[in-house]
Amino acid sequence: MNTRDQVIRNTLFSSLGIYTEYFLGMLTSVIIARHLGPAEFGAYSLVIWLVATGMVLTNSGVASAVIKFVAELRGAGRHAQIRPLLAWAWRVQAGFLVVVLAGGTAMFVLNGQRLVPGFDHGALLAILLATTALRASYMLNIAIAKGYENFRVTAAVAVIVAPLNLLLILVVWWLDGPMEWFLGTYTASSFAFWWISRRQVEPLLPPPGLREPLDPDLHRRLRSYTALVALTVTISFVTASEIEVLFLTLLDSTASAGHFKVAFQLANGALLLVPGVFGALLLPMMANALAQGHEVAGRRMAVSTTYLAALAAPLVAFGVVFAEQIIDLLYGDAFAPAAFAFAFCLSTGAFSTLSQAASGYLLGSDRQRMLMFVVLGGAVVKVALDIGLIQRFGLNGAVVAYGATSALMGTVMVVVAVHYSGARLEWGRMARVLAAALVAAGFAWAVRGQLGVLPGLVLGGAILSLAYIAGTLVLGFWSATDLQHIRALHARFAHGRPLFVARILGWAERRAGAAA
Repeated sequence: MNTRDQVIRNTLFSSLGIYTEYFLGMLTSVIIARHLGPAEFGAYSLVIWLVATGMVLTNSGVASAVIKFVAELRGAGRHAQIRPLLAWAWRVQAGFLVVVLAGGTAMFVLNGQRLVPGFDHGALLAILLATTALRASYMLNIAIAKGYENFRVTAAVAVIVAPLNLLLILVVWWLDGPMEWFLGTYTASSFAFWWISRRQVEPLLPPPGLREPLDPDLHRRLRSYTALVALTVTISFVTASEIEVLFLTLLDSTASAGHFKVAFQLANGALLLVPGVFGALLLPMMANALAQGHEVAGRRMAVSTTYLAALAAPLVAFGVVFAEQIIDLLYGDAFAPAAFAFAFCLSTGAFSTLSQAASGYLLGSDRQRMLMFVVLGGAVVKVALDIGLIQRFGLNGAVVAYGATSALMGTVMVVVAVHYSGARLEWGRMARVLAAALVAAGFAWAVRGQLGVLPGLVLGGAILSLAYIAGTLVLGFWSATDLQHIRALHARFAHGRPLFVARILGWAERRAGAAA
């Protein structure tokens, strides 16, 4: 298999795993939220967030180190050092896990009643500890698979376990089970994730007898890399995760925490899926461009940012116009306060999407330390805003804190990348995209509330999409090269039909060529 075939194959497997786990995970979250209601769902979300925090702290730099150094040893043909490397990683992970579990136990003993009032804290603590250990081990197994560039493992695990988890959730929902039962299914699915991933990864490893000690230079690099990435990953988690769930629980109410969780999860998931494979390809794309020169990389960063804007703009327009209908359809009237939060999180979270090309440039040009300082500054700002605003304004304060930090972090990332690259962003083209999205939102707003929730969303989405596409063509967003490629795809896959589409594309291509 050549490199191109392998990249395509890995991309397909990776996409299959991501989309399967996301969509089924979102469906289970909707079922749980509708069943528990805002207050209990807020408590449930806090426990899940604590597990995620423990998992990140346990693995921190270890998982990233495994991916990097397993791939490096394979590339160098030093397969005999892979098992000793993994033994080192497992020891370090075990040390982190002991500290995390001890800290989690102490926290629950001292503040369990304040964090999750009214529940069996012994059972919750057992679930928290067991699930953290299982999820951390599962993610390290996935890191091993990625080090072997075997993305089939991630797809296989997701395709097997995600439907099983959904089935367990449906059983608990049918039995009208309490929150603890849903958390029990989370633990069961965590065990399945760990066990199946372990069985999938084991055949990839060298034979047990094939081993030699890690050489001193590799050992030194391993420790240094793990320490630096552990700090960066931990700080990044604070800025990227829904830490507002914790502060809302402590400073406001579990109901507000439930509303924020719904808004954050829906907005973050939508923004994660919109760039699709394009976002995953930005880091290697930038690394390749940097090998050709900083000018090439800067130009590619600018163009990539423009296309990320083109992908995000219609999504944000649709989410803002139909936020109330989306929340009502998925979660019901009890979560109506989450509509504004969802629209705001989606709008401001788009800044993070737009900064993906800039982040890829900084990573590709070995600016990890600068990234760490940017992330650290963002974490400090986010925590300060959360504490100050949530105490005074509750849910709205949390939404503003998240939105302000997202916008600030995305803007700073782009500014820093532009500074180092000397690139010039395509402000004119991005302004045309924004104008097209605003016009499309206006057309969609006209049908808002005219039909039932589901028919209204379908019709509104269709109108917005068509108006947005027409707007980008009329306003001259697409280059002649873009339109030539689109026209070729239309001819190849739709055989040039309908004919009026081919004529419109031809007209737009000639117009763009004349304007160039």
